[in-house]
Amino acid sequence: MRIEEGFQQPPYPTEHPYLQDPVLPSLLRRILPHEIKKSVDSDLTRLGDVLVKDIRPLAPLVQPASVTQYDEFGRRVDILHTSEGWRRIEAFAIEEGYNAIAYELDYREYSRTVMFARNMTMTGDCHAIMCPMGMTDGATRLIHLFGTEAMKRELLPHLLSRDPATAYLSGQWMTERPGGSDVSQTETRAIPTERVDGDLGVPYILDGLKWFSSAAEGNMAVGLARTGDVSQGSRGLSLFLIPLRMGQYSSPLPNGVFLHRLKNKVGTHGVPTAELELRGTRAWLLGPLNEGVRCIARMLNITRVHSTIHCVGSLQRCLSIARAYSTVRAVEGGKTLLKDVPMHVAGLVEITLLYKALVNLTFGAIGLLGRSECGLASVEEEARLRLLTPTIKGYAAHWATAGMEQAMGALGGLGYMEETGIGRLIRDAMVEKIWEGTISVCALDLTRAVSKEPKAVTYYIEWGRSLIQAAQARLHSPALRAVEILSASLERLPVYFGESTTNALLTTPLLNYFAAISCALYLLEHVTWSISVKDATSEVDLEAFRRWVEEGEIAHTHDQMTKAQEDYHRRIALNSKIVYGGDVLAAKL
Repeated sequence: MRIEEGFQQPPYPTEHPYLQDPVLPSLLRRILPHEIKKSVDSDLTRLGDVLVKDIRPLAPLVQPASVTQYDEFGRRVDILHTSEGWRRIEAFAIEEGYNAIAYELDYREYSRTVMFARNMTMTGDCHAIMCPMGMTDGATRLIHLFGTEAMKRELLPHLLSRDPATAYLSGQWMTERPGGSDVSQTETRAIPTERVDGDLGVPYILDGLKWFSSAAEGNMAVGLARTGDVSQGSRGLSLFLIPLRMGQYSSPLPNGVFLHRLKNKVGTHGVPTAELELRGTRAWLLGPLNEGVRCIARMLNITRVHSTIHCVGSLQRCLSIARAYSTVRAVEGGKTLLKDVPMHVAGLVEITLLYKALVNLTFGAIGLLGRSECGLASVEEEARLRLLTPTIKGYAAHWATAGMEQAMGALGGLGYMEETGIGRLIRDAMVEKIWEGTISVCALDLTRAVSKEPKAVTYYIEWGRSLIQAAQARLHSPALRAVEILSASLERLPVYFGESTTNALLTTPLLNYFAAISCALYLLEHVTWSISVKDATSEVDLEAFRRWVEEGEIAHTHDQMTKAQEDYHRRIALNSKIVYGGDVLAAKL
């Protein structure tokens, strides 16, 4: 039989990334003022068309970066080569104002919401472009907060430019060989030096090695280096702005920076991630001396949201592919489409509910971020933002890839083929389980946030109670049981947060529990609105809330909390025996 003979599977339709999304349009109707929503609808419709027509076809052109370390005469040159597809997507993101929207403030306190709605829509087709763009956003925020007037004058126009010819990208150089997320063991040292013409701040010379430096194609970087004694740990670190391909500094990698090698990663192959040696590298102090970790936390608040959006946007694209495929793939002897097979649709429902919960939670936090940056957030809102920032990152990174894997399975063998793009999306999103903190690191940050502001949990509970009270007046009986379950779960939080200070096994389950409750509260807020305005999605919104609470994560995470509480000293000891075998408490490994 010739290949063109016999059965031919019809291709699945191309869904519009925004107009056919099952969650985002309705959510934006609720959280954006009418005039802003009208403008955003038009822009996202245009953006979706461009993504499908112009950006999606670039996928085969995105290839791993490479480096030429020496020229034909043996001279060290460290020339970085990125692929044509990567460069074109990077230019597209800059032209679209990937980060600029947040700082142009055309949408006032809603600017972050508009920016991240656009970024999430772009994620599925833009090959982890959020990595250099997100770090550039974080660096921009740091310069706004801590930069000298010269830095603001010289650098901000480039960091926010929509012209690829003049725009700057920034890397983020924190990770070193001794520590990973633990920067307290940073070895790179910073020595004060004399000023020269063109200095944008207090100059230092850096010497060390950065082990995992993303966006190696950047024009600059922000990085930590030791200005105090080693015994001070993280308290002896300062933050620096490191110039690379900008101004008086020539290409390709000048300023005493040597590209040792590019990392061979599981995913994000388009992103050039490098091991960098710093030898006599000039840099400028960014922020107060020996307060680098405090300063970098402000960047972390931004990059963790970018990380979350990458997870949720990748899940969105995988779900879209699986949903579209179900409308053309026939089973049962070609008699029934997958979309009409109840068992198959039930699997797609699980992915959709996860996606809906993550979108509502993520944009709840983004709304608070926008208000905070515009100076409009109340004390209570600022406290809630501090709790939600590590929560959304840890939770989305942990669970989104599971939904993506389920979407892959919904296509059968076709889902495992690279042509669908699901494999690449999963590999790229998996980095978020690690970048900017694993779920364990995020869980520790959540408990630290409560320790620093004990009233944060009280503020959060008061906010949750207000949503529940508003909902009880509008929801009918089928949903009231779910509201009662949610209310009881909310009231347990003070006890659990209190016990987490002495029971190490509670920390990560507590983040999952807190995230599940937060998802439920934002889903409840949305359904209360959709019922009150008679939105077309109200029936689905109500059922999604009910299922999330009664059949989903709240019950599961509560069980985890309960198990972690039971004789946890014995459980810790048994955990070691299960993992390492034998009586590890008495034997040396």
